[in-house]
Amino acid sequence: MKRLFAIIAMCIGIFLCMLDTTVMNIALPAIQDSLSVNLNDLQWSLNVYTIIFASLTIPLSKLAEKFGKHKFYLLGLLIFMGGSLISAVSSDLKLLIFGRGLQSIGTAIVFPLSMTIGINTVSLTARKGVIAALGVTQGLAAALGPTIGGVLTQFLGWRWIFLVNIPLMIISLLICLVCLDWHEATEKAKIDYLGALLSMATLFALTLGLVKGRDWGWTSPGILTLLISSAIFLIIFILWEKRCQAPTVPLELFKNKEFTGSALAIILSNIFLVAVTVVLPTYFTRVQSKTELEAALLVTPITAMIFIFSPLAAFIIDKLGPRLVIATGFTLMAAAYILFTKIDMADSTQTTLTCLILGTGYGIIAGPITVLAASDFTGNLLTASQSVAGVLRQVGIVLAVAVYVTGLYTNLSTARKEAVRYIKTEVKTIDVSKTKQKTIQETAIKSLGKGKSRNKLSDHFSKAERKEIINEAYQKTLQKYPRSLSQIQKQKIYKKVKSGVEQKLAQINRQINAAVKHIKDYSVERYTKAFTKLYSYSLLVIILAICSSLLFPRKIQTVNKG
Repeated sequence: MKRLFAIIAMCIGIFLCMLDTTVMNIALPAIQDSLSVNLNDLQWSLNVYTIIFASLTIPLSKLAEKFGKHKFYLLGLLIFMGGSLISAVSSDLKLLIFGRGLQSIGTAIVFPLSMTIGINTVSLTARKGVIAALGVTQGLAAALGPTIGGVLTQFLGWRWIFLVNIPLMIISLLICLVCLDWHEATEKAKIDYLGALLSMATLFALTLGLVKGRDWGWTSPGILTLLISSAIFLIIFILWEKRCQAPTVPLELFKNKEFTGSALAIILSNIFLVAVTVVLPTYFTRVQSKTELEAALLVTPITAMIFIFSPLAAFIIDKLGPRLVIATGFTLMAAAYILFTKIDMADSTQTTLTCLILGTGYGIIAGPITVLAASDFTGNLLTASQSVAGVLRQVGIVLAVAVYVTGLYTNLSTARKEAVRYIKTEVKTIDVSKTKQKTIQETAIKSLGKGKSRNKLSDHFSKAERKEIINEAYQKTLQKYPRSLSQIQKQKIYKKVKSGVEQKLAQINRQINAAVKHIKDYSVERYTKAFTKLYSYSLLVIILAICSSLLFPRKIQTVNKG
């Protein structure tokens, strides 16, 4: 029973760590308004989590081997809780970023150790079920993040996306105090401080370069320096680890075919998953006028399929073999990407079915690669394998955001230019004054990317404008008559002029509404293509990802690693 509760505690830890990688995105507008900050500055509350999580996971896991995984795990829980509390009560951006930084340090400890401790609670022959449960928890948390964030923000306020962590972490903490072995053996080998520093430098430079590439410019000196430095640090790290007697990352991990294949599959599958779970809600809110919560719920089918197929796939790899299972998963993800370029994105049924296919594909991959990444490793190899797997998952997420968000903004910029040209051409056909044409044009341009046309007729002339136009027409008409007209005659003329002007304005209104509808429909089409182009461009890469399944053996080979 203690083992079961220990595994539950590890699942809670993993769930909250992965949840906090995506839960905050959808709450950014609410946080921005509450703290009165601009979006570029606020992005650092996301960036600091990603950068520190990726940079510190490997060295902190190594320290845990030295001083005790269970003690370090409790320390990680406490740090994560402290960071969550500070983030929740923060009154300014600096405090929020500090809180998120603490959270990420806790995550860098809790995430890999949750996997290692959870796996070590059972024997080598029984570990598959535990690994599957931990793997499902990872996928579910990352995919559920936007939905949970949307629900909490809409009904309780953005601070609850952090406060919700605290009671769950307390439960995990209490279970650990009762169920974990506090007399565990520790690793007596020396700590590879240089290797730890090199791994931190590599991942820090890489993640910072990726998250800031769009803002600073991909060819800017700062980004090029970061990416080149990351590559240099990586080369030095590999050369050093080959010589080191107690390496931070034992390179023999990559001699295991299952682990190497899993490492690549972890990166690729998370890229293709996050490219949808991050980009698609943006499409629903910006183009389809959905609320943030509605947008999050529309991608929830992905989560449902991950929950169903991830554990199933983890248990069938022995029977079908890793190669076939992984190839099937990537094939389904490729099919979903093809469908995103073909379906009517405004049809929720079609998008839901496509999301179901994508979630099924990812689930089929996620379960097995979590099992395969652990392989038959034990001891420090097991800890290292889970640390590396956690880092690679973060690299995949960061790569997806960097590549797809950059591509999205490039495509949206092109779509906007095309829409503006169309607006200018269309407005010139409207039979109104140049001043009125300019007003209509400016209004149409401002509305770009703010939702689909509701096809409602609008009155484009205010009461004051109508009165001015009628009076102007009336005065022109009066000039054609003698000045001796009686008041009654003038009233008749005014009524006749007013009726004629009203008919003319109604006709112009219909013309403007037709033009506005054409403009909005054209804009929606352009903006939709801006999103779907991302998935069409990805097809070649995702097909190559299918080929990566060849790295896996046809059948699982059992080799004892220690």
